[in-house]
Amino acid sequence: MILSELTGYLEQHRRVGLMDLAYRFESSPDALRGMLTILERKGRVRRITGAAGCSSGCSKCDPATVETYEWVGEGARTES
Repeated sequence: MILSELTGYLEQHRRVGLMDLAYRFESSPDALRGMLTILERKGRVRRITGAAGCSSGCSKCDPATVETYEWVGEGARTES
């Protein structure tokens, strides 16, 4: 997988969980985090952790399973 594939997927889907990305790209979460960090530094994605990815509110989820990335680069919708 190359960075442009990851960028395209995030741009299309807007908000995606790390585990979903790992499954989609058949890659380890740690390898994806490295690429996502590059996109974060460029201001194209932002990381959302914790309860933002889980709506149950029980706080029992492993934080890695609810780590979500949101596309904020070109073409991103802005909320008013």
